[in-house]
Amino acid sequence: MPQFIKTSVARQVGTITLARADVHNALNDVFMAELSTAFAEFGADAKVRAIVLAAEGKSFCAGADIHWMKRMIDYSIEENVADANILAKMLRKLRDCPKPVIARVHGAAFGAGVGLTAACDMAVATAPAIFCLSEVKLGILPAIISPFVMEKIGSHARRYALTAEKFDAAEALRIGLVSHVAADEAAADAWLGQVCRAIAENGPQAIAECKRVLSDIQPFNWDTAQNLTTHRLAHVRVSAEGQEGLRAFLEKRKPNWVVE
Repeated sequence: MPQFIKTSVARQVGTITLARADVHNALNDVFMAELSTAFAEFGADAKVRAIVLAAEGKSFCAGADIHWMKRMIDYSIEENVADANILAKMLRKLRDCPKPVIARVHGAAFGAGVGLTAACDMAVATAPAIFCLSEVKLGILPAIISPFVMEKIGSHARRYALTAEKFDAAEALRIGLVSHVAADEAAADAWLGQVCRAIAENGPQAIAECKRVLSDIQPFNWDTAQNLTTHRLAHVRVSAEGQEGLRAFLEKRKPNWVVE
């Protein structure tokens, strides 16, 4: 029985719900392993024609879990690479799922929450949703999620990855991170119903092959990207600045590069 997710199937739609509302659905290694399994199972289920990735609580996903981050402080480069690969493999499992995956975003989607949104085929966000590539504020990088984010929003990734500015649902729509902005959660569900019904009218094998060809024509190799990003992040995490940023975040203080 999964600890951190809930799954259900209704009317040919499989729903995976992030269920760590008490920590704003922050990700840890167990959480990501459960997500990988759920995407694999729904991807192989002939009764499921589309998958919705939703969340309980106030936020879609606030990024990495603080207790998981505490463990990273003393990791070696090799341990950091192995740790980073958990996120990378989960996002690949999501993106490579043969069924269309649609994110239902509300509240905050920070860090890995943006990565989850970008890895989905489509996304609907409620109007009050807020997004942020926040990693550089901690002295680390949005490395693992960067191929998925770049694929979805292109050159806009440079601004938001380098500034760590927050942006709203309207901006997420403008830059291509989400497909639709809904006034509220009821309107988001109505849009999801419309899209899932449209998907169900299409050939399931044609959809799977369509996803494959859209992936195969991308200008970079995903295995190479995963190897590069996991190793680059590992080296930054163990650097002096990366260590200071993570410790400052955990200690709820400004890092030493911030001049008051």
